Amino acid sequence: MIERYTRPEMGAIWTEENRFQAWLEVEILACEAWAEIGDIPKEDVAKIRENAGFDVERIKEIEEETRHDVVAFTRAVSETLGEERKWVHYGLTSTDVVDTALSYVLRQANEIISKDLENFIEILKNKAIEHKDTVMMGRTHGVHAEPTTFGLKLALWYEEMKRNLKRFREAAEGVEFGKISGAVGTYANINPFVESYVCEKLGLTAAPVSTQTLQRDRHAHYMSTIALIATSIEKFAVEIRGLQKSETREVEEFFAKGQKGSSAMPHKRNPIGSENMTGMARVIRGYMMTAYENVPLWHERDISHSSAERVILPDATIALNYMLNRFSNIVKNLTVYPENMQRNMNASLGLIYSQRVLLALIDKGMAREDAYDTVQPKAMEAWEKQVPFRTLIEGEEKITSRLSPAEIDDCFDYRHHLKHVDTIFERCGLK
Repeated sequence: MIERYTRPEMGAIWTEENRFQAWLEVEILACEAWAEIGDIPKEDVAKIRENAGFDVERIKEIEEETRHDVVAFTRAVSETLGEERKWVHYGLTSTDVVDTALSYVLRQANEIISKDLENFIEILKNKAIEHKDTVMMGRTHGVHAEPTTFGLKLALWYEEMKRNLKRFREAAEGVEFGKISGAVGTYANINPFVESYVCEKLGLTAAPVSTQTLQRDRHAHYMSTIALIATSIEKFAVEIRGLQKSETREVEEFFAKGQKGSSAMPHKRNPIGSENMTGMARVIRGYMMTAYENVPLWHERDISHSSAERVILPDATIALNYMLNRFSNIVKNLTVYPENMQRNMNASLGLIYSQRVLLALIDKGMAREDAYDTVQPKAMEAWEKQVPFRTLIEGEEKITSRLSPAEIDDCFDYRHHLKHVDTIFERCGLK
């Protein structure tokens, strides 16, 4: 991922140094496991643990000749050791090291993303509670529908992100597996104890069965989950973008002193952060498709997935880390304009109460079809003539003969639409 979207903590996980360090830890732990069962002298393992190291530039130099990164790595490590170097990579195949180390690195990334999700959920919770009773217009098909509250929008996001956290924990667990089972997964030249030992030390689970690789359905599920989380963030961001339009202006991204919105138009205050979320989500969804195409490898292994994963796994986790942090700040610092929400609601000419009038007539004994056909023409007239819907209702004898002025008042009271907001918040655990 480019530096612009890479936060330092996550970026450090995907450096070459950290990748090779993970490889080295797998190699050393494998030696320790062999020593535990008496196949390698413990004194040799102690020397390996103390002295084994690597130089990234030296690995690259050797790879120029070997054209094999793991061979280059093991030879570079061996150069830092004495006679005990013969035990490095003993009984292992390259993917024993690469896949297990990758899972270990993903575990590090998962810890960061989990914290990011928890932080974002807490921000949504606080913001939802703050705006529980901030009345605004609910829209369907982009058209005014009925009143809602901004807090309910945020409660919806809060619930969705709780589901995403649950999904992510499951997907993260699915990729936190290791395998040290040899060239085709039969443990022909390695004791299964080595696999169990290494995985336990790294906080991984040993795969019950494998080929030369861990199966990539795990990674496809993981990438699908990352893509879904990114898409949820995009969904929320699109809502902010819509509500920040000049003619709506119900919310607005924080605009810092000295910030510029346009190189040409000094007046511009654009929702650039939310737009950025849309773009990043598109990138991550593209990576999801690559992860799916990595699933059908040939027989016990090919490396068609390898080149793709060197790109998509670092990029996707870095991008999601960036999205979660940036959008958390957007929501936390969001400017909300309740007066504009009220203004926009009033601009509906009262049409948003049409269902209340319809139901009141039904309650008074009118057939539903007759009630609908009585109310709709008045609603259409209000649309076309831009006159208050209530005025037309009060001038219709079919309605006033059934509904008293007090009952009509009740139909046009927005508070009716919000009477169960507290119940919804309680269901969400928002208190």
